[in-house]
Amino acid sequence: MSFQGEFYNSIDPKGRASIPARFREILAEAHGEERLVVTKNWDGGLSAYPVPLWEKNRQNVENLPPGPQRNAAYRLVVAPATECSFDKQGRILIPESLRLHANLERDIVVVGMSDRIEIYSKDKHAEVTETAVSFVQEDPQFMSDLGF
Repeated sequence: MSFQGEFYNSIDPKGRASIPARFREILAEAHGEERLVVTKNWDGGLSAYPVPLWEKNRQNVENLPPGPQRNAAYRLVVAPATECSFDKQGRILIPESLRLHANLERDIVVVGMSDRIEIYSKDKHAEVTETAVSFVQEDPQFMSDLGF
């Protein structure tokens, strides 16, 4: 089972963002819990991982030899990560530092990306999508080879 779909939503003034019920069901069915680890991503948004996948990815960083790459991975992804539980309304509280990174103010887009969930401001989601369209237009055979 994988996360799939784009959902337009909002984040409240306290920083609570609603995660689609289907995504919460997938978490409960596949992982037996409703918790996510939320951190920064390179596209100017946030990535939210089921705890077991997060632990695997974090261990990958731990296994890197000491040095600048390991330090960079810690600073950019591991250090800002926060475990988030759902409230009764299916919302997670996103810390202010992560909201600022992703410029989350009101309108957000929650995107299923197979093994993780991404969260963007509405404007950043449009920008990231346009970048993906440009990438595909440079090599349309790529999508054709995938069957699309």
